[in-house]
Amino acid sequence: MLKPDFIQAGVMGWPVGHSLSPRVHGFWLKELGLNGDYVRLPVEPEYFVEKLKALKDDGFAGCNVTVPHKEAALKNVDEVHPLAERIGAVNTIKVQEDGSLYGFNTDGFGFLENLRHEIQGGTVGFDPKSGPAVILGAGGAARAVVVSLLDAGTPEIRLLNRTRTRAEDLAQEFLDFGAGNIIVEDWDHRSDCLQNAALLINTTTLGMQGQRPLEIDLKALPQAAVVNDIVYAPLETDLLARAKAQGNQVVDGLGMLLHQARPGFEAWFGQMPEVSAALRTYVLAEKP
Repeated sequence: MLKPDFIQAGVMGWPVGHSLSPRVHGFWLKELGLNGDYVRLPVEPEYFVEKLKALKDDGFAGCNVTVPHKEAALKNVDEVHPLAERIGAVNTIKVQEDGSLYGFNTDGFGFLENLRHEIQGGTVGFDPKSGPAVILGAGGAARAVVVSLLDAGTPEIRLLNRTRTRAEDLAQEFLDFGAGNIIVEDWDHRSDCLQNAALLINTTTLGMQGQRPLEIDLKALPQAAVVNDIVYAPLETDLLARAKAQGNQVVDGLGMLLHQARPGFEAWFGQMPEVSAALRTYVLAEKP
């Protein structure tokens, strides 16, 4: 029999067997001595809304939402945080006391916190206001990165996608919100766009295990620029290895995954956890 104060959360996706989230949250539950659990919830798209509405009756405090359900979650929760509206996706849901569902998005938080914690150079870490950012890709992850950088004061965003029209649509959407300076460039010009950039982020699957390599010449990238690849399989992508070799500070994608999990954990279990070296080691020990 479960103790009265037992709290349960999970992650909905299809498939979801590869998710590292149960390992992350399980570490924190044990570290903080909390009475709870975090489980995988494999849900096919046609049953997603039904399972979402049943969270309270099934005894869940909430859940994370991953591919392919993030957009559907945005449309089927009772209340949405404005940031999630702007990003266009919900990745975290809290069951309120009255049983209603509150949806928010923590991807942008995870992205910025990862940069701030990983970059050396004082107590503030990376400063998004330090110069232009080059973003490769225009998918869901890119949306969260664009929003977080705009809100943090990045003066210029250069957005490139293999299909230019997708980047143009994304840029126009944010410009309609009254967002800052977003410039869409041709994918073929990606190497030239690195001049005087302060940050380069790869949000595509290029360079991931089993995918095609990311072909980009880094010679024009200033040595002071930071390079971030949100891919974490492999942990050090070819992009990061080449950037490191020419003296750039690099940030892998695992930290974004870890940091984005923190607000959800706090919403469900009542404590804001920390990302530590011990957590990274623990998660990587059984990384798929």
